[in-house]
This record gives sequence, structure tokens and C-alpha cells, in this order.
Amino acid sequence: MVKTLIKSFLPKLMGLRLMTLYKIKPEKAIRKAFLLFCTPRKGFIKPHQKDFLKAHQADKIGFKKIKIQTYRWPGQGQKVLLVHGWDSHSFRWKTLINKLQAKDFDITAFDAPAHGYSEGNILNVPIYHEVLQLMIKEYSPDILIGHSIGAMTCIYNQYEAQNRAIKKIVLLGSPSEMQRFMSGFQKILGLSHNFMQAIENYFENRYNYSFEAFSVAKFATTINTNSLIIHDKFDKIVPYKEAIEINKSLKNSTLMLTEGAGHSLNNENINTAILKFILI
Repeated sequence: MVKTLIKSFLPKLMGLRLMTLYKIKPEKAIRKAFLLFCTPRKGFIKPHQKDFLKAHQADKIGFKKIKIQTYRWPGQGQKVLLVHGWDSHSFRWKTLINKLQAKDFDITAFDAPAHGYSEGNILNVPIYHEVLQLMIKEYSPDILIGHSIGAMTCIYNQYEAQNRAIKKIVLLGSPSEMQRFMSGFQKILGLSHNFMQAIENYFENRYNYSFEAFSVAKFATTINTNSLIIHDKFDKIVPYKEAIEINKSLKNSTLMLTEGAGHSLNNENINTAILKFILI
């Protein structure tokens, strides 16, 4: 009970401090708020995950001033690139990797900046897109499989880079609307409308998108890649209606809705569906 109260109180205290700083040094307050939004809280390697990841570590690839940790499971088949979600890392793919290896796929995974064994302190979709594009150039995958923000990044990457060599994309629990994220951020911290407008201006100046314009469903309208969208109806992190909108926008996609798999979407039936889709 006490821990729950503390957890619920801390974001409001943080928001109050930001609002106070905004009155004195608005630019500093906006930068701090944006960095807070882009800073993961988890994504660390747990003891039982170390052996698996260490056994398959490959190159560390330079991205700006940091190093990105990659992992390899070589095979003779098509090349698959795995893109994990927020507060996660490449261990989340372990069971799927076992299935892919059984069919001799050539598999690469990597830890996003500020996650797993990669360096860095912050992550957002535009940054993740740059790292993903670096990996695509390095490993020339035929297939992208992304979870959560990783799935969101796969679509944004295809929208921005139009990688024609990508034959298939699998999207697991993909968010669509950045505006929903930011509304939640505002509510949790108790930030004012003016403060949020200032953050949006900061984001737009940096990335050339308003919050409303940063929409996977909108980006997807330009993409022809054969895609499988998997989303759980009871996902507590991302509403499944966003998957429906993404499916409507993609020109060549299949939507699979599950019940009870949650946001992780990490079970035998789902991994079998992914394998079946990429084998066709």
C-alpha cells in the first residue's frame, strides 16, 4: 500500500517541479521534460538472461557517440531482424529465435539505445529509426519483426527510408498515435496545457512533426510491404483499436487479434503464426 502511494505521488511531484522550473527557466524545463519522456525505467539484463545473450553477442556497432550491441544466430535461410520494445532487450525473442533457428533462418537482434547491453541514455522512435536503418544497411534483412515501440519504429522506418528489399514485416502490439502517449504523459505528471504545447513545439522543431501528425496509421498509407499485425484485445498498454487503424492503412496486411496474450504477445500460438507467415 505504501509503495503504491509513493509510486503514484512521485510523478506528480516531478511534474510540480517541472512546472515550477517552467516559470523560471522555460527552455530548461521543456528539455528536462522531453528527456524524461525519452528515458527508459527498465530494460536492464537480469541474471537469468545473461548466459543466453552473452553466448550470442556479435559486433558492437557505432551509432553517433554510443555503441549498439548486436546478436547473431547464423542460418542459410532468409534474413530476419528483430526489433524489441520499450523497457526490454533482445532476450524477449528467445522462444521465437528457437523456432526460427529450426527453420534455418539467418537471425540478427540488437539492443536499442539505453537498453540491454547497448550504451546510451534515451530512446524515442526517431532515434530508434536511425539505429534500425543502420542495422538494415549492415545486415540487409528480408524480414523485420518488431514489438511495441519496435513495431512502431519498423513502420516509421519504412515510411522514411522506403527499404524496398524488406519483403515482410511483423508488427506485435504496435502503438500508432503519439498524441495518446503525450496525453498520458501530461495526465501522469499533471502538466499544464501551455507546458505541453511548449513540449510539442520543441518536438516539432527537432523532428518536423506535431504530436498529431506522428501517427503510424498515417505513415502506413505509403507502405506496400506484406505485413502481419498481431494485437491482443485486452492489451493494457496499447488499445487494440490502434492495430485496426494500422491494418486499414497498410495496403497489404493481415490482422490477427488475440485474447489473453497481453501486450507481450509472447506465446507458442503467436510464435507459430509468425513462423507460418514468414514461411509462405
